[in-house]
Amino acid sequence: MVTQNCNVCIIGSFSIDSITVPGRNEAFHSLGGATAYTSFAVKTLGETAAVVSRVGGDFPETYLWRMHKEGINISAVKRYSQETTTRFELCYNKDFSERTLKLTCRGPSINLEDIPQGLHAKIIHVAPIAGEIDYKVMKQLKTCCNSLSLDPQGFLRNFDENGNVTPNLQADKHVLELVDICKVSQDEIFALTGQMELSGAIKAIHDMGIKTVIVTMGAKGSLLSAEGVQHIIPACQPTALVDPTGAGDVFIGAFLSEYLKNREPLWCASVGSAAASFIVECLGVSYIGTKAQIYQRAQDICKKRS
Repeated sequence: MVTQNCNVCIIGSFSIDSITVPGRNEAFHSLGGATAYTSFAVKTLGETAAVVSRVGGDFPETYLWRMHKEGINISAVKRYSQETTTRFELCYNKDFSERTLKLTCRGPSINLEDIPQGLHAKIIHVAPIAGEIDYKVMKQLKTCCNSLSLDPQGFLRNFDENGNVTPNLQADKHVLELVDICKVSQDEIFALTGQMELSGAIKAIHDMGIKTVIVTMGAKGSLLSAEGVQHIIPACQPTALVDPTGAGDVFIGAFLSEYLKNREPLWCASVGSAAASFIVECLGVSYIGTKAQIYQRAQDICKKRS
């Protein structure tokens, strides 16, 4: 079971992704969801990782087998044979500058009953993808960890009748008051705060009580705001760009792993950037590099900044 021995517990829905990328005639199917990418990154960086989620009867056993083989604790992943798993179609244009995202099936919500009794982790990272987690669950999770981390993307998405993503203008911002660490994209932080300028948006997030804010900006890198200081973290250049899916999720997984080691936030973010550069070199959750390889790229990032 998920116990107090867990360092990082990731909570959110898995998805079954159908991804179309340049250079391939057909879409490929992959294990998806922020929960998957983040947990693999945490484990790769040497921390214990557990997942709380629920999947339908259509969720491939091979996906669970692989996570178990990688050493990820999946004892709190509940399968409901009469339910279906969240599914997305993702399509990238020829230079990866744009992506369309379409929800083809929406899985069930994660409820208080899905949270294991006695759960405690050093960090709980909440990573909804389609509004499957609400304030009540977040409030309970706050009592189960030393630090609560959030990727709010799933709170900010609505879907029209065709599955196309639309902004959720009614998103419950009160969840942010529970959070210690927040990883957002530039568009997401503007949506959350109503600000149109990055420094003002970051201040607004800090004013909600969040200590560490990470803003991912794609090829432009990321911005880290912590301990009263802001740092620009360059994007680590991959050897090839094959599939950008999950890069931000790998970033935060690697960041949290180093954060647990009491490393400086700048180093943690550099490791996050380095890990993200590996995941985009392959299709789906295939390969994130080794810990040594990630550290080498992180050191190269730090040298560029010095």
